[in-house]
Amino acid sequence: MALEDYKADMERCSRCSYCKWVPLAQVKSLRFAQVCPSIWENNFHSYSAGGRLTAALSLLEGRVDYSDKLLEIIYKCQMGGACDVSCKVARHLEPYQSMLELRAKAVEDGQLLPQHIPVIDGLRKEDNMLQKLKADRGKWAEGLDVKNITKEKAEVYYHAGCRYSFDEDLWPISRGAVNLLKRAGVDVGIAGKDEVCCGGRAYEMGYQSELTKYAESTADMLKIAGAKILVTSCADCYSAFKVLYPKVGINLGVKVMHITEYLNELIKDGRIRFSKSLPMTITYHDPCHLGRLADPWIAWEGVEKKVLNQLIVHEPKKVWRRGANGVYEPPREILNSIPGLKLVEMQRIKEYAWCCGAGGGVKEAYPDFAIRTALERIEEAKSTGAEAMVTACPWCERNFKDAIKPSGDGLKIYDILELVQQAI
Repeated sequence: MALEDYKADMERCSRCSYCKWVPLAQVKSLRFAQVCPSIWENNFHSYSAGGRLTAALSLLEGRVDYSDKLLEIIYKCQMGGACDVSCKVARHLEPYQSMLELRAKAVEDGQLLPQHIPVIDGLRKEDNMLQKLKADRGKWAEGLDVKNITKEKAEVYYHAGCRYSFDEDLWPISRGAVNLLKRAGVDVGIAGKDEVCCGGRAYEMGYQSELTKYAESTADMLKIAGAKILVTSCADCYSAFKVLYPKVGINLGVKVMHITEYLNELIKDGRIRFSKSLPMTITYHDPCHLGRLADPWIAWEGVEKKVLNQLIVHEPKKVWRRGANGVYEPPREILNSIPGLKLVEMQRIKEYAWCCGAGGGVKEAYPDFAIRTALERIEEAKSTGAEAMVTACPWCERNFKDAIKPSGDGLKIYDILELVQQAI
């Protein structure tokens, strides 16, 4: 779809500001009641979903033109989708899809954010979002006794993703995932240096054609490999495979699972057992791309009508994606199954969770904003009395660690796989 297809949503936005807040019934305190980092940071309506719908409408109707300030309004947003969830409590609009198309239009019109240009150039040259040499993509797996799925067949394909492949501090997590799968007797393979980016982050930055290119490449590889299940530890990749690929009409032909979903099944089946106690109080951060942005894509084609020239109806009935069907329980079930661990929840959780700050091209273009957003979540985690915050996304973990390091804060940051490995 194109930006023009969401014009009715732009016109119907009543500027109610629901997009800025956790839904009223879910608010636990005023301190942690906001849900949109962009409006929280900038405190001006244009930086909210409703403000961006107004800007998009003005752009479509020729009432404004591109400027540096308009590009900042378009891109100074993590695209975490919380605004969309809150909007649908009161209205049936599509602010998130509208904002995706607003970015795509900016790119199509040649209005590029300068900070994103080297990132996309690096992606096109080296097939990753970290501007690293693609020849080094498989280094994270050196020494692992694991199948190369481009050379021999495997039941399960493990996709590491760009961050786990090139962020050396996080290599133990992706290596640990493979070792856990092997320990459980899973027939697993990796693509190593031949793995490519999922394309999801580029898509969110407005470069939608990159997603299709990588989706087709991954689909072709999996077809040749004969894998039946794709497992990834990266929440961004999971959302791309589970939601964005079906959205653009690409069928991978495999079951897509996040590592937490797969490990939870292995634990329940008794194929992974814990032998050690971890006496620790922890809280869990829901990654946007594993939570609300992993709500499966629901394609709809039909006609929108007005009844009595007032009530809007859809024929056939339109099923709305409200963020409720993301991966919320498997990570919590894993944590609750580890001996000694005590899980305490933050105020903003599941589809209402506060973003880590790293998404939507913000960490690349507005790193200070990304860090401030992470620090807000860290404050919320500390308010629970937890010793550590656990997540299930490398981009979240990286941004939290980048935020907490200069302050010397005592809160520990873990990936859920680290705790699983410690408890075995």
